[in-house]
Amino acid sequence: MTMTKGSQSLMFAESPYVIGHGAVAGKKESEGPLGKKFDYVDDTNMFGEKTWEQAESSMQRMACRHAMENADVTPKDVRYLFGGDLLRQGVATSMGVEKMQIPMFGLFGACSTSGEALALSAMCVAAGYGDMILAVTSSHFGSAEKEFRFPLGYASQRPLSASWTVTGSGAFVVGRKKSHVRISGVTIGKIVDFGLKDSQNMGACMAPAACDTIVTNLKDFGREPEEYDRIITGDLGYVGQTILFDLMRKKGFNIRPNHADCGKLIFDQDSQDTHAGGSGCGCAAITLAAYILPKLESGEWKKVLFVPTGALMSTVSYNEGNSVPGIAHAIVLEHC
Repeated sequence: MTMTKGSQSLMFAESPYVIGHGAVAGKKESEGPLGKKFDYVDDTNMFGEKTWEQAESSMQRMACRHAMENADVTPKDVRYLFGGDLLRQGVATSMGVEKMQIPMFGLFGACSTSGEALALSAMCVAAGYGDMILAVTSSHFGSAEKEFRFPLGYASQRPLSASWTVTGSGAFVVGRKKSHVRISGVTIGKIVDFGLKDSQNMGACMAPAACDTIVTNLKDFGREPEEYDRIITGDLGYVGQTILFDLMRKKGFNIRPNHADCGKLIFDQDSQDTHAGGSGCGCAAITLAAYILPKLESGEWKKVLFVPTGALMSTVSYNEGNSVPGIAHAIVLEHC
């Protein structure tokens, strides 16, 4: 059974559990603060493939394998798979998970895809549609930059507001089997558009959506920010985090003491030259798998609000001069 809360949230009467997770990353990510926490790292960023796109598919397969091994399940045990990426038609996911032959739902929520996949997985398990669901997402610096910005060899200077697309894939097995982390609720985000058009400043584009979802979660569940050990956004980075604090303060909330951002956690700003921080579907996903969930599993953190954020744009919409709206989904994770 599930129970609706407020305007956009669900509280699960019988909480689904995160029973397995896997994180696969590239060279630059391995050199950052979380480098030793990933399940697998490839210093070539190619993962045994010939193209960046094929490498991203390979990352997804590896992440799924690690997650299932961690949960002690096989593809035959998994009822459905929710997955997505940043590439056209979600090709990295469809080609990556094909060999597992798990019934699949392809998703696009930009960098919020890990939250979307986890929310849908939890809803399926709670509703009785499957005892074991797999959620996966990924991004690759090479494939994403080629598609969304400019040729890598162009040598154009990146503005300080730009973020660095994470090469990584995170996968999660959500099911009825008890573990030390449960998903007790979700808040599904709305599209929020402040009219910003700078795709090189995605933190600013996504911050309003993060604010909207966090405020909605607090109101729907009747909570104060300090009831969460951490409120962790996806990849607002240094620029977006500052904007989020300002927007939250105008709404009457101060989340500064317990806020963290995956875009800031994944790289070292001083030594790695990533400007505003990390971004991409893989940013929040591998930070959740390698850093956040272990802290919840150990009991160091009791309750976390995980809020991956996404900038909803395409090469067509950007080139036609459209604004870049954002979306954010919130997942309530609790130690148990």
